[in-house]
Amino acid sequence: MARHTTFRIGGPADYYAVATTAGQLAALADAGLAAGLPVTILGGGSNVLVADAGIRGLVIANQARGHGVQDDDPHCLVADAGVLMAGLARWAIRNGLSGLEWAVSVPGTVGGAVIGNAGAHGSDTAAHLAWAAVHYPGRGTETLTGEALAYTYRSSLLKRQLAEGPAAGPVVLSAAFKMAAGDATELAARADGYLARRRASQPVEPSAGSIFRNPPGDYAGRLVESVGLKGHVIGGAQISPRHANFIINIGGAAAADVVALMDLMRRRVYEASGHALVPEILFIGAWASQPPLEALPGE
Repeated sequence: MARHTTFRIGGPADYYAVATTAGQLAALADAGLAAGLPVTILGGGSNVLVADAGIRGLVIANQARGHGVQDDDPHCLVADAGVLMAGLARWAIRNGLSGLEWAVSVPGTVGGAVIGNAGAHGSDTAAHLAWAAVHYPGRGTETLTGEALAYTYRSSLLKRQLAEGPAAGPVVLSAAFKMAAGDATELAARADGYLARRRASQPVEPSAGSIFRNPPGDYAGRLVESVGLKGHVIGGAQISPRHANFIINIGGAAAADVVALMDLMRRRVYEASGHALVPEILFIGAWASQPPLEALPGE
């Protein structure tokens, strides 16, 4: 699975299929459940760490990428879950729709953004989501509002359900975003500013994105840097010298290397500050334990 993730890490899947429409995605998930297989949906491959042992059951690559404004509401932007958030943001900008400029630097898909409440530059998915079509294999499809998704910082009801196991977990099929009219030139300039800021502060090497959620009132990267771990290497994985809340693959990294670094980061930060850093990434695949991190005192 390494070539299907932005970390470039992960062992093989038992079965692998590609869905190019929302209907195919739902049907494949239902078929996997009927066959007794755990089902894992993979979008852009960011924000995840795949186990070295790979993924048991069926992996469905979501390449459903239809998008456009809703027929009866020109300010409602609807997109399949496989659409890349950065591409959707650019499409909205070109069409004079404001609301997703912050997403121009987000590497994942609409589905991943809905699940993880992706955000950047002071905004997030929860602030703009109108609804999401969510399929529960073997049960059917529901339309859930942002309120029903119970969003919190970088998390949602769906993310919490997926953490319980992939056997019949939720599958995001599509989502609608509340937009406003805007000037395309001004929107593009704002988005370009966001991109420039992101490129100046974050690594370009293979990574999953931010490793830990920021704790209330502080920043995970600052805390990791404060304990002297910026640039630390284990195996083929390194805490980025550019941003300490990123772990990068500097060549041949194993998932075990990343987990070892995460354990070290959490332990050192907890000892120094009392903050128990919470992973932002999802661990998927055949791990010996879930999550595969050592528990801190009180956890």
